[in-house]
Amino acid sequence: MANILVIDDDVTFASLIERFLSRHQHTVTLCHTLAGAGEQLNDAFHIVFLDLRLPDGDGASFLSKIKTKYPELPVVIMTNYADVSSAVATMKKGAFDYIAKPFQQEAVLNVIANATANNEQSSQQVTAPKKTAAKTTSVSNEFVTGISNTSRKLVEHINLVAPTDMSVLITGKSGTGKEVVAKSIHLKSNRKNHPFIAVDCGAIPKEIASSEFFGHIKGSFTGAVTDKKGHFEEANHGTIFLDEVGNLSYENQVQLLRALQERKIKPVGSSKEIDVDIRVLAATNENLLEAVEKGEFREDLYHRLNEFFIKVPSLIDRMEDLMIFADFFLERANKQLHKNVIGFTKDAISVLQQYHWPGNLRELQNVIKRSVLLTQGDYVTEAVLPNELAEPVETYTAPTYSTKANEKALIIAALEKTNYNKTLAAKLLNVSRKTLYNKLKFYELDASQ
Repeated sequence: MANILVIDDDVTFASLIERFLSRHQHTVTLCHTLAGAGEQLNDAFHIVFLDLRLPDGDGASFLSKIKTKYPELPVVIMTNYADVSSAVATMKKGAFDYIAKPFQQEAVLNVIANATANNEQSSQQVTAPKKTAAKTTSVSNEFVTGISNTSRKLVEHINLVAPTDMSVLITGKSGTGKEVVAKSIHLKSNRKNHPFIAVDCGAIPKEIASSEFFGHIKGSFTGAVTDKKGHFEEANHGTIFLDEVGNLSYENQVQLLRALQERKIKPVGSSKEIDVDIRVLAATNENLLEAVEKGEFREDLYHRLNEFFIKVPSLIDRMEDLMIFADFFLERANKQLHKNVIGFTKDAISVLQQYHWPGNLRELQNVIKRSVLLTQGDYVTEAVLPNELAEPVETYTAPTYSTKANEKALIIAALEKTNYNKTLAAKLLNVSRKTLYNKLKFYELDASQ
């Protein structure tokens, strides 16, 4: 059970949360001022609940003092002023999470569980003796924690499955951030100091897939002038991420299944098997169960990949988080473009919030980066946002197709409808440009008209 410090000047609310937490076997210390909290604060606490508005100071400033003295201590912000901007500001200063009053009991218990679990992992990382000199991964964690219930559920699933070695199938529409979720799972796992190898299955021609996955030896085929390690061997002891796994040919699926079952690979042209210790994460924006039913995807491979299932929500399903993501992409754009844009005007925020974001986070990121480039002052204004945000592209509901012939016809129809503008055609089909190009190549379609 956790030792919790609650800092809130609302005596009634503080007493309420104390009774609630005590009923769940937590030890609670109440403080109604920042001065009192400063006297009580020590390294025995497992988590701090901090109100933003206090009679003797600003909770956000006190958060900075806590993180300076106890950088690993999780701090959860509480406020009646439940606006996204305050949530973003405190999270940027190091807050672990954010809850609004009146609080939801389940949300409070979940955040305590997540905070204490995070602390235990950090403690183990500090105190555990080093057994080997592991290579440090260069993967950066770009996962943004939202405040919506949908985002909280996503984080719960990531935290639940990350410490295991279970294979995870990550689904979601194009642009929702499936690879970011995969990287977050890897970085929260015991394999975090080993490689994370991302493979775009849709971009590998089936003729060379064996070489790409398992490597080859010199002279094994024309063009094999040197030995080459495959993705599986490169990912040894770490994680391999198979993006767009549904695009693998049936033959390549058989080879992949054998490697996953036996945890052994054989480079092309070699008679020697290599043992590999890897964790497999896979992603798709297609319905693999439908592909299984059509005989286009092996059922045994599907179950091998789907030991645990995570669906990444579309942006429209977590609009509460929109400005948190927008602020994250704003900071990234500032660094990339060497700009110093502070934020968004109210009119710009209104436009962003009213748009339906068919391209999800990828589209939002591109819009923010373009807008930052065009911004001359301190704030992104409505004037620099793309016109289509005010006049959204016509949405298109794709009919259910049961054959590849129908899929080909659907792609042709979308191209004709958009006068062969592939960006708009991809939006109408609700796929990424990369997926559309892969489909064009697969069906040998000429989209240059």
